[in-house]
Amino acid sequence: MASLWRAALGGSRGAEDMGGGVEFWSNPERAGWLTKQGEYIKTWRRRWFVLKQGKLFWFKEPGVTRASVPRGVIPVASCLTVKGAEDVLNRQFAFELSTSRETMYFIADSEKEKEEWINSIGRSIVQHSRSVTDSEVVDYDSTRHHASADQP
Repeated sequence: MASLWRAALGGSRGAEDMGGGVEFWSNPERAGWLTKQGEYIKTWRRRWFVLKQGKLFWFKEPGVTRASVPRGVIPVASCLTVKGAEDVLNRQFAFELSTSRETMYFIADSEKEKEEWINSIGRSIVQHSRSVTDSEVVDYDSTRHHASADQP
């Protein structure tokens, strides 16, 4: 998932660019503390998470402003599942967020917080998953000449 987060974050652009056009500093769908497992060194770090418009951002501190630079971001449309993971990690209030390639682990502060994060992220996955729009539907039957109609 590292490459996914890096691609979403971009290079050395400004905070607004890094948010992918999302005003993460105002009216998030959900925000709060979670403990997240590190990407390479599997240590646990407490981070402030913000879920907004299909993106899950994290920061070192909760005072998120327009000038804040996210430490990372996950586009939830790339995620397939979000579910409890106490049995996997053997830790209370744990949950996981998975893409087709990787799984990221989090620990909430309580069972209630864990369930609220799972529900919020799950709702966001459903809302932002790529679905086929009418403009993308190609009906080959209506565009193809039927051989039987052209023949005498």
